[in-house]
Amino acid sequence: MKTKTIFYCRECGYESAKWLGKCPACNGWNTFVEEIAPTGNAAKTAAGAKNGFSKNIPTRLTDVSVTREERILSGIHELDRVLGGGIVKGSLILVGGDPGIGKSTLLLQLVKSLHDAAKVFYVSGEESEKQLKMRAERLEIQSQELMVLSETDMSSILHFTDEIKPDILIIDSVQTMYNPEISSAPGSVSQVRDVTLSLMKLAKSTATAVFIVGHVTKDGALAGPKVLEHMVDCVLYFEGERHQSFRLLRAVKNRFGSTNEIGVFDMANDGLREVKNPSLMFLEGRPSDASGSCVVCTLEGTRPVLAEIQALVSPTGFGMPRRMATGMDYNRVNLLIAVLEKRVGFNLQNQDSYVNIVGGLRLDEPAVDLGVVVAIASSFKNISVDKGLAVIGEVGLTGELRSVNQLEKRLLEIHKLGFTSCIVPYANSRNLKPINGLTVYTAKNVAEALGFIF
Repeated sequence: MKTKTIFYCRECGYESAKWLGKCPACNGWNTFVEEIAPTGNAAKTAAGAKNGFSKNIPTRLTDVSVTREERILSGIHELDRVLGGGIVKGSLILVGGDPGIGKSTLLLQLVKSLHDAAKVFYVSGEESEKQLKMRAERLEIQSQELMVLSETDMSSILHFTDEIKPDILIIDSVQTMYNPEISSAPGSVSQVRDVTLSLMKLAKSTATAVFIVGHVTKDGALAGPKVLEHMVDCVLYFEGERHQSFRLLRAVKNRFGSTNEIGVFDMANDGLREVKNPSLMFLEGRPSDASGSCVVCTLEGTRPVLAEIQALVSPTGFGMPRRMATGMDYNRVNLLIAVLEKRVGFNLQNQDSYVNIVGGLRLDEPAVDLGVVVAIASSFKNISVDKGLAVIGEVGLTGELRSVNQLEKRLLEIHKLGFTSCIVPYANSRNLKPINGLTVYTAKNVAEALGFIF
């Protein structure tokens, strides 16, 4: 019997009858892979044949009864914050991150923090039961409600899940799982899509919360088709520098809570520890009288976080000055340097400029623009910024300071950490409420803001 082949895009799952150099859906180059298309009975995969929704009938929206979603408190406050208040029963949660960043450790610590309050079924396609036992002993996990299995066959996993009936199912990782009725290799587009569909139907039909560990590519994106992220209820990225101890758990999609929420952890010998106040950690060791340092307040989801921005400006020995940015968009830094040159009159054309966000934090919010400008100006003039001063503001191309959102929440965080003064945009002064012990200066443009400092 002649087999039929089809080509899939690894990035988005687009199907084509022939190989294409460029994907017409996601514009990715060299992303098409050849796979054998399932035919006959093989096309009726376990995902489509079992646990289906075929008995459902159309219903008027007004007749649908809605109750508040039932959640399981994990005991890890940072994880509960990112998930929107706890683990929703029947939800499908995807956890991605670099190798060795701590994804499996976080999920095992979830078992420890539950204190036998929920039955957990941990399925690993990458480690044996003995390896899981060794890691659990290192994390001092003695749960009686934890069942483990080393398996990659989805039909077997679904069978044991039906027998155990866990409250939480953990799959580590989705790229190692496969459906035996599909001839393609584990990790391929069709396998990842079918396995995820099986787990989604399992979660919705049995109210089991399912955690899926996903690998990432060298570019930092989740491996597999983009449809993987569309199918799940929540996408969590576990981030952090290999040479830093802290880890960030970031929600980029959440159907049951706020997106772009973060949880902060510190990696120690005995596992991950929660960081209750990340601002203190990021400001630890800040120099008191060094030029080129400035503190800003950024919002990560609903949480205000203080971060230190450092800049180093020095004369260049080459015809073209060098620019470098770590933890911030390189083009944004170049734009702010151009504003300093044009609107304030700083001669930076023959100066090398280096900008770094201390602690490996990544800042993308425009409200930190003024902090970058102040740090560069401080290093250029070789004048230190008052240690009790923080700045907030977005900088426009004409040098004006634009208003920022949730200013009151930022100012309260600044005051809580002992800062005595802050520079904010004049556009925010209309609804500004005074805070005892915190002096707030308002500035209309960059030149006016720098006048308060130098």
